[in-house]
Amino acid sequence: MSVKATNLVIAHGSEEVISASSFALPAGRVTAVIGPNGSGKSTLLDAIAGLVTPKSGTLEVAAAPGRIAYVLQNPQVNESLPITVNEVVAMGRYSSTGWLGRLGRADRDAVESAMARAGILDLSRRQLHDLSAGQRQRVFVAQGLTQDHDLLLLDEPLSGIDLPTAQAIDTLIHEETGRGCTVILTTHDLAEARAADFVLLLAGKVVASGVPAAVLNNESLRAAYGSVLVHADEAAGLFDDPAHHG
Repeated sequence: MSVKATNLVIAHGSEEVISASSFALPAGRVTAVIGPNGSGKSTLLDAIAGLVTPKSGTLEVAAAPGRIAYVLQNPQVNESLPITVNEVVAMGRYSSTGWLGRLGRADRDAVESAMARAGILDLSRRQLHDLSAGQRQRVFVAQGLTQDHDLLLLDEPLSGIDLPTAQAIDTLIHEETGRGCTVILTTHDLAEARAADFVLLLAGKVVASGVPAAVLNNESLRAAYGSVLVHADEAAGLFDDPAHHG
């Protein structure tokens, strides 16, 4: 297993974000973490990345130190900062070289390969602040790909971007498992979750986990979403209050 939790509790101060939950996520597969806004999705990724310490219980992550790549949702960027796409992607190598280290040939090759896979080689000299939302998302995913990693964490990687970009990033995500990498991503989209190998359904705790067909059923979804769940057909969507996060 790539990640195993036993009676895991995660809190922000005195407020429990995820109450006692146990689960195991498979290695070498794509796991989608789904649930309403405020359900603890992003907090769980933070804990897996080592950025948040659990309040109690255990969280075991099968990845060597420095071998976890984390692509945050909507990274904050100073719009006045003159930085190129190539420089942003190259930051992914700092986990290996250190902030003051010089990039060697292997590092430059990794940067170029990640940009090629993300379809942004032609943007390498462009300023980040001049890019569209979809182009920026490709840049930050490429930054994650250029890191040496066994585990790739992505927080809402397909949220708020155009369809061609979403399709390109989705392809990259599923290519990662062919390279021996484990991918864990958060999403609010049922179609994206159905395309994953494994699903973890959250609502302040683990409601269900398993293959998509076993988790994404009406009973489990009602338990997690309640009245927020909107059914149209088998391609039903989930609509959350954008004022809440998690």
